[in-house]
Amino acid sequence: MKDPIIEQTDGVVAATYSRLPVVFERGRGTMLWDTAGRRYIDFLAGIAVCGLGHAHPALQEALATQAGRLVHVCNLYYTIPQAELAAWLVAHSFADRVFFCNSGAEANEAAIKLARKVAHDRGENGRFRIIAMAQSFHGRTMGSLSATGQDKIKKGFYPVLEGFTFVPFDDIAALRAAIDDTVCAVMLEPIQGEGGVVCPSAGYLEAVRQVCDETGALMILDEIQTGMGRTGKLFAHEHSGITPDVMTLAKALGNGLPIGAMLARESAARAFDAGAHATTFGGTPLITAGALAVVRTLEADGLVDQAAATGAYFREQLAALKARHPVIEAVRGQGLLLGLKLACEGGPIVDQCLARGFVINCIQGDVLRFAPPLIITAQEIDALIECLDEIFGTEAPRS
Repeated sequence: MKDPIIEQTDGVVAATYSRLPVVFERGRGTMLWDTAGRRYIDFLAGIAVCGLGHAHPALQEALATQAGRLVHVCNLYYTIPQAELAAWLVAHSFADRVFFCNSGAEANEAAIKLARKVAHDRGENGRFRIIAMAQSFHGRTMGSLSATGQDKIKKGFYPVLEGFTFVPFDDIAALRAAIDDTVCAVMLEPIQGEGGVVCPSAGYLEAVRQVCDETGALMILDEIQTGMGRTGKLFAHEHSGITPDVMTLAKALGNGLPIGAMLARESAARAFDAGAHATTFGGTPLITAGALAVVRTLEADGLVDQAAATGAYFREQLAALKARHPVIEAVRGQGLLLGLKLACEGGPIVDQCLARGFVINCIQGDVLRFAPPLIITAQEIDALIECLDEIFGTEAPRS
């Protein structure tokens, strides 16, 4: 018999997701429970969202307190949590100003608009193109979709917006060949998440920064999946020692709350003057109070350093797993954003892990992705490795 919640959802919610047959009812820390009372270890964290884990008391308290004080006023007025969250982000990054919105896609929309507005304000009206990367993912709104380098995601939505050129990721020669005086920005992820957990070669981000400096194009880094400690640094670009002109955040910034942010240097941010861009719900008191509790907890609990250490251990265990199972072609990623490239379809592995009480997912058809809460333990990692060992050993997946 079909679960009544699954049946109800399938009957009334838009069918835009291929959902797995489980109804999650509650969570705590790294654990999830379904409506049948079964427990799962969450190695996905809502796709790199719940860095603090589920039902964190600091977030609960912040939301309850703020909900009893002030939930919403429009952005024609000042509010305390918005100011304090923006100040924290500026103090902990390269940026001078922050624009708040509701999602990663909206943050990328803001970055795209800002890049064009900067060129316009310089009097460079012929400078409107943005170079993005093949296999990138920046969102599903029309602008962020147009900047995404995956044709399968654009299928059915052509024509997309003009002004985007794509070059291979991690190919600095291709970028140099494509850039000219019509390009206002280069937009990329420090690690391609949805593209298959693909890390660039050493020196690549530094070379992109140099190209942007030489040509006057803005460097936009989409850190929606990699930011807020996920890779073992607060922001993934810190591993390379460079800073972008613009950076977008979302996901773990709110630990599940709907928030996005575009951060920019003053030299670029000044192009967003009054009326240039706006959003009704961006940076509301309730959401920014919650996000402020998230970032303060991240800092106070040392979770970025913890993610670096735990991620290194996790990667070692995945490498050992690869050595035992030829079906695993590569271990990818950094910190607690990791992937296994397989010589077989990954979907059945996801299903078998779920049946054994582990939440993971598959991207690009053959890459298992792991993006657990930053509080994941070595013991929980060992349990997943044992599960995967059993699956790869007894089920013998084939290419």
